[in-house]
Amino acid sequence: MNTAQQAITPARYTCYRAKGPIIIDGHLNEPSWRCAPWTSLFVDIEGDVRPRPWFGTRAMMLWDDEYFYVAASLEEPDVWGTLTARDSVICLENDFEVFIDPDNDALNYMEFEMNALNTVWDLFLPKAYDKGGVADTSWDFVGIKHAVQIDGTLNCPGDVDRGWTLEIALPWTSMAEHSKTACPPNPGDEWSVNFSRVEYRVERVGDCYKKVEEIPCENWVWSPQGAINMHIPEMWGYVQFSELIVGSE
Repeated sequence: MNTAQQAITPARYTCYRAKGPIIIDGHLNEPSWRCAPWTSLFVDIEGDVRPRPWFGTRAMMLWDDEYFYVAASLEEPDVWGTLTARDSVICLENDFEVFIDPDNDALNYMEFEMNALNTVWDLFLPKAYDKGGVADTSWDFVGIKHAVQIDGTLNCPGDVDRGWTLEIALPWTSMAEHSKTACPPNPGDEWSVNFSRVEYRVERVGDCYKKVEEIPCENWVWSPQGAINMHIPEMWGYVQFSELIVGSE
């Protein structure tokens, strides 16, 4: 563990039960979402040693007996994307990513990425890459639901967008085989979770966007990693599942 990592306290979040049905359409307008707490604004993946992100990103979580729900809001003046095939390498463009390790052992964890076109890539890793792990990209969150809403105009350089929101429902059944703990969790259980936003610089070329290849992407996260590497599960945040219905406190 490096010096930056030693100084980091992992983020924590209390995940409440949904108070009713959630329609996965990208609109965060259900009563449950209106009551759910937002995470803190995302920070640079390396932590306080790097400047704060220039666009805001934050997330919310809920759960019920069937799903683990994730929602996020991403400020973005230039909403764009080109990848449309499932299991494309989504992080080659702007994206939002979810990482889940149910039993906090830094092994057998799952990753989900999506872009503003609602294209997704999901994969399973038995262990981190730097420990010899090899990603199983054929693995899927079977039964997952996901949706995006654009506050602006997708792939239109002629205007300034406000951003995009996303909504994901991850079935417990799709995660159970890789969890050594209760799935769905028991109230009070804590899972290791983190979120990442990959952000590239783009330039407007005619009626298209072009990624600036010479400038590395930014990595903005909920719980900082202390290194430019999302695959350090020991540095992820902690989500505690509450038996309380959201908004009941």
